[in-house]
Amino acid sequence: MGLMRMAARTAVVAGTATAVSGRVAHRQASKYEAQAQQAQAQQAPAAAPAEAPQDDQMEQLQKLAQLHSQGVLTDEEFAAAKAKALGI
Repeated sequence: MGLMRMAARTAVVAGTATAVSGRVAHRQASKYEAQAQQAQAQQAPAAAPAEAPQDDQMEQLQKLAQLHSQGVLTDEEFAAAKAKALGI
């Protein structure tokens, strides 16, 4: 009987350790992936050309106006985004 208990206890400990190790590895992988995405997002605007074509600016302004009219953007947010889109 003692040998069965020890084997069962070892199995529980090993299973728990495996589960915890898996969760830690998953959490770290998620963290590193989020950091990589954030770094990539920060680099993307820097790689964009300084001046967007006229059509692209118009599309962006139209989208901003639509978001403003829907109430998604406040007056201040709209003004700031518009200035940024126009390069002001």
